[in-house]
Amino acid sequence: MTQKSITPDQIRENNRNLIYQYIYHAKKVAQQDISYHLHLSRPTVTEKLAELEEDGLITKDGRIDTGYVGRKANAYRIVPDFRVGIGVEILHDEVKIIAVNLYGEKVAYKICPIGYRNDASYFQEVCRQILLFRNRAGLSDTQILGVGFAMQGLISPDGQTVIYGKILDCTGLSITAFTDYLPWPCSFIHDADSAAIAELWASPDLDDAFYLSLSKHLGASLIAKRELIRGSHGHSSTVEHIQMVPDGRSCYCGKRGCLETLCSIHALLTEDETLDSFFERVRSGETNTCKRWKQYLTDLAKAINLLHLIYDKTFILGGYLAPYLDETDLRCIYEEIRELTPFPEAQDFLQISKMPEHNIAIGAALPYIRQFLLL
Repeated sequence: MTQKSITPDQIRENNRNLIYQYIYHAKKVAQQDISYHLHLSRPTVTEKLAELEEDGLITKDGRIDTGYVGRKANAYRIVPDFRVGIGVEILHDEVKIIAVNLYGEKVAYKICPIGYRNDASYFQEVCRQILLFRNRAGLSDTQILGVGFAMQGLISPDGQTVIYGKILDCTGLSITAFTDYLPWPCSFIHDADSAAIAELWASPDLDDAFYLSLSKHLGASLIAKRELIRGSHGHSSTVEHIQMVPDGRSCYCGKRGCLETLCSIHALLTEDETLDSFFERVRSGETNTCKRWKQYLTDLAKAINLLHLIYDKTFILGGYLAPYLDETDLRCIYEEIRELTPFPEAQDFLQISKMPEHNIAIGAALPYIRQFLLL
């Protein structure tokens, strides 16, 4: 087979992308440094910088000392909000909306107290709130790359359908319920996968890990070589439905004693509690609350030990619970695991999420950012 030659237009486009990527990662850089590190001629770099600046992707930002003889050179940086992604977390009693720039940083955030209903009026209202959010954030339609909807359910490989949605009773929901009212590309993502994507974004050195989303409901995502393991049938890493206590509490899946009934925030808190009020009592040493917290950590340790025996990699504790965890809690989990495991367990594989705040909503937006940046 004859190999197709690369055209001059393709070379020019490749050079433009290389320069933009270099500026993106360097954050602030001079023309001379771009030319040197990318092995491109000064005229080529000058031409592409002018194009990128004219198109609004980059801007000059003062001057920078390059180490070369002569005056300081113009410094270039990307325009972070040239494009943004929107993430939407759909919950039983509220909707969380966030816009993030090309660095994954929050541009705007909003919580809407809208109770979930599986009908057209609900989907229309959510989309109306997204459009209002766009206006109040001062975003144009062309700025927005797409909208990712983080769902408490399993999602089809193409991101277009909820294939298992017992929590919200939304099995079979199509993304067209939202695209009928929005002018941008939209897709679904499992909320635990969304949180794992945000963690990967915050941790560029993370290669392999088991991400546990300790949120209102338990979720997990398996990471291998910086990619999420999806599985053949759409339910990889659904550890929340591992049955631990056959005659235990009922799980929303219809079974009893699943990890969901032991390790979710829903299982931890009473109806009138919040995480803030619960941990205020824990940290102040209130006996009954500390006892409940100790039991939760014991159950969590049993789950982690089981999973760690299968996947001997880093375990990341994320989700809504992550900001409340401290080193004392990790030591308690390690102590419990050492009582359970047959191996001499090192105290080095548990980590608290680096990105606990808004991680699910942010992770829903990031695939559009990654696609734009060709990451």
